[in-house]
Amino acid sequence: MEFGIGALSAIGACFFTNPLEVVKTRFQLQGELRKRGQYTVHYKNFLHAGYIIAKTEGILALQKGLVPALYHQVLLNGVRLGGYQIAEEKNLYKKKNGEVSLLNTIAIGGVMGVAGAYAGSPLQLMKIRLQAQSAESIAVGTQHSVSGTFDALKQICKSEGFFGMWKGVVGSVPRLSVGSASQLGTFYLAKEFLATNSYYQVAPGLLNTFLSSMMGGVVVAITMGPLDVISTRLYNQGYDPQGRGLLYSGYFDCVSKMWTTEGFRGFYKGIVPCYMRIGPHTVLCFVFWDELKKVHQKLVRPEKRLVIP
Repeated sequence: MEFGIGALSAIGACFFTNPLEVVKTRFQLQGELRKRGQYTVHYKNFLHAGYIIAKTEGILALQKGLVPALYHQVLLNGVRLGGYQIAEEKNLYKKKNGEVSLLNTIAIGGVMGVAGAYAGSPLQLMKIRLQAQSAESIAVGTQHSVSGTFDALKQICKSEGFFGMWKGVVGSVPRLSVGSASQLGTFYLAKEFLATNSYYQVAPGLLNTFLSSMMGGVVVAITMGPLDVISTRLYNQGYDPQGRGLLYSGYFDCVSKMWTTEGFRGFYKGIVPCYMRIGPHTVLCFVFWDELKKVHQKLVRPEKRLVIP
């Protein structure tokens, strides 16, 4: 049941934030391994990117990759939030005195992030390749010419083999371990602070969750932004018949080449759409998660209610 609650929470958020994910992916691939001034800038800013994509490819292009994105959320956050809920029920994230333990929360969030990364990697791969695919006039990054989710799956298995579905997971693991640890850690510390500090007790229940989620979104965007760019690059690159990456041989090769050609700013490409996507997604995901847990406690397990501020 914990898996289902975590999955439903993320699905609800994904419907609203997937267009922001498309914009973010395009920004992260724009000017790949090129120095500033040596590539065409198709997307000038967040709003311009959304406008250009809708104008050139149609409004529905802003929902590219929605199907694998939804299934990815089921696996990723079903495992991640479901595992964390189990830890929450056992009070593993608290100190002996009942306060939230930052170390325990970060450790549990990090472990659940790694588990979620491996569980959802095939769908993340398909999602990124579908979102990167665009009209030739505004194309960025490697174009894989796939017509949909099942076509992407078929092409990956045919050209890269079954385990090809986990190519790029080396970029997803640090991204999600750091992102999950910082997101969940900030969320629970902020939630406890707002619930127990007398000055901020004007933020009970749903408002507490909303404010804590916003803080979590800010922290995760800053800490995970560069790792998200690296992950997108590794997932989207092409491979030769021997299974070797055409642009990057591995994680650290990607980091080295990006630093050499794009510099520090290259690691924060798409940081505005990154937060615009992660911020609302974090808020919606955690609000849905808390509310679904409350429903679950009332209807299914009234004898073991969690105290949710």
